[in-house]
Amino acid sequence: MRSVMAFSSVLLVAGWMAPAALAQPATGPRAADTSSPDAIVAALYDVISGPAGQARDWDRFRGLFAPGARLVPAAPRKDGSAPVALSPDDYVTRTGDAFMKAGFFEREVSRKVDGFGTILHVFSTYESKRAAADEKPFARGINSIQLMQHGGRWWIVTVMWDQERSDNPIPAKYLEGRRP
Repeated sequence: MRSVMAFSSVLLVAGWMAPAALAQPATGPRAADTSSPDAIVAALYDVISGPAGQARDWDRFRGLFAPGARLVPAAPRKDGSAPVALSPDDYVTRTGDAFMKAGFFEREVSRKVDGFGTILHVFSTYESKRAAADEKPFARGINSIQLMQHGGRWWIVTVMWDQERSDNPIPAKYLEGRRP
């Protein structure tokens, strides 16, 4: 009788734990991806970049973000409506097919950082290209990235970006200290 009760208890506990275990992604960020602000920003650019036809590691991407994180394309919309905040999953849905059809390489060219305690704000100037070897980018802009340190790692809380346009050039101070 004791062995039946013990076995039933194990099944009951396993039943309670199974939904939580199933909710965990099979893969996620590499430990090195979240070990520092430099590492998490580098991982963000790395995971979205690649040639046409190359699947992105979206589980790695999702694992960079804190629960409730948002990505916000802040450039003015043609219809005049307000920007739409995207969850990491919304971003994957919105960009996944486009990244598979056309190459997309985004790299950081300059950075300004400010922080306090466990929070950090990164203004990351970027260039976007269709192929890594392209001489000129098809777009440039700034990613405003808010980071938080919690639980022994860094998390992305928000990424908001705006592209350079003729009426919105990147200020010189955000191009200083260009990265190689």
